[in-house]
Amino acid sequence: MAAVYTHGHHESVLRSHRWRTAENSAAHLLPRLKSGDTLLDIGCGPGTITGDLATLVTPGRVTALEITAPALDLARAEITRRGLGNVDFAVGDVHALDFPDDTFDVVHAHQVLQHVGDPVAALREMHRVTRPGGVIAVRDSDYAAFTWFPQMPELDEWLDLYQRVARGNGGEPDAGRRLLSWAHAAGLTDVTATSSTWCFATPEDRQWWGGMWADRILESDMARTAREKHGATEADLQRISEAWRTWAAEDDGWMSLLHGELICQV
Repeated sequence: MAAVYTHGHHESVLRSHRWRTAENSAAHLLPRLKSGDTLLDIGCGPGTITGDLATLVTPGRVTALEITAPALDLARAEITRRGLGNVDFAVGDVHALDFPDDTFDVVHAHQVLQHVGDPVAALREMHRVTRPGGVIAVRDSDYAAFTWFPQMPELDEWLDLYQRVARGNGGEPDAGRRLLSWAHAAGLTDVTATSSTWCFATPEDRQWWGGMWADRILESDMARTAREKHGATEADLQRISEAWRTWAAEDDGWMSLLHGELICQV
């Protein structure tokens, strides 16, 4: 069930992940949250969503979970910076959560299931640790559904390369469309499936998103794996990087990223 995390934790990756908030990345969950809820945030990353959720459920407690201690330290630093006192931290694997049955009111995972070796087993574990009456909330990208203008062959090359790297690492980059089927396979029956997008169309948003990927395709773990295992040359990656900057500078540039979402009532 092991899978390698495709992105890694280079600054260019964290630049993207630290932009995420509960509002722009967990809006499907927010109406279900209540003051006093206990919440497990699986794959909490640098902790920006975690901190927002902890604020919303105060005086309830949030447990931030990551697969390694160094990754968890990123969230710990963010929670400390915010001065939040209702967050606990745990290292663990979503396939085998080290919590008793029926521990949490809410279990949340953002952009996690696309990176795990067995998303159905992961959902079963999320179900196991959720109390009756609680909710499981997941959200994952669907890379094949990303769309942009103007069309650029180098960005098509980027998408193909990313999908090959992610699948080579044991993940599923088109997870968004599969979430409902995975939930059903995991035995979840009261499931609401929705979708939402991130859209980058203003000059500022294009410069941020395009600049981030221009760096990421050269310096992240994804870039290293593309070179070492998927035949990408430095010239290939430089060409893709320049295309991201070209797209970002286009006055008519537009990009939309589709995400699948689930709310599972337990």
